[in-house]
Amino acid sequence: MTVKTNLFPGGVRRALTMSYDDGQLFDVRLAALFDKYHIRGTFHLNSGNIGKERYVKESVLAQLYRNHEVSVHTVTHPYLTQIPDTGVLTEILEDKKMLEAACGYPVRGMSYPFGAYSEHVIELARSCGMEYSRTVEATGRFDLPEDFMKWHPTAHHNGDLKGLWKQFKERDFDQMLLFYVWGHSFEFDGADNWEVMEEFCKMAADQEDVWYATNIQIKDYVTAARSLVFSTDMHMVYNPSALDVWISVDGEPVCIRAGKLWKR
Repeated sequence: MTVKTNLFPGGVRRALTMSYDDGQLFDVRLAALFDKYHIRGTFHLNSGNIGKERYVKESVLAQLYRNHEVSVHTVTHPYLTQIPDTGVLTEILEDKKMLEAACGYPVRGMSYPFGAYSEHVIELARSCGMEYSRTVEATGRFDLPEDFMKWHPTAHHNGDLKGLWKQFKERDFDQMLLFYVWGHSFEFDGADNWEVMEEFCKMAADQEDVWYATNIQIKDYVTAARSLVFSTDMHMVYNPSALDVWISVDGEPVCIRAGKLWKR
């Protein structure tokens, strides 16, 4: 019997997530575009800019991002590698606190301002309750991160999204594949190229073999999949997590229910 932990929810092997920084007013158009095509993403916000000119207002955060995830991007967008530890802690915790109050749920992830991080910054971020953080190091690949605090995206939206999506859909490896796009919504306005995202969303939408998820949903599911407990002969699987997890057994999808023991 062949057992593999290679499936996302619903028994699919592919997932798409989007990740956008800063919280400028152009997020309104971008979030509406994602909603139109039923694509989900994460918006990383600087609470120190909320309500300023060209930025979204605190009063609209919960409604604007209702179908997505709101995540930390620090209060003032500093280089976290260049400020004292107390500054790093304050930047993350105060941002988290404000966003939680506005959106009504625990905020558990972030993206690094300017993409700047170090092992020490990661340690401090973890102490603030951060469970993942996105870099700006586009890989052109569809790998899941070994360490979610060093989560490298597939591509910036100015990359070859069409070509990468073709590779993503044609890739026949027997594993979970993640297409991860990042950027800033203001870039579309500055370059007058909103059609780039419209065309990508239209191309990627409504595909039965793709799971559309936020950053934290990806992290939670992969963590749950990695926590499965197998018997020596692989005929029993225990799922200690609170999420259903899909595996393949002899090439067929099987759902291991949350908190349950599955037996062959």
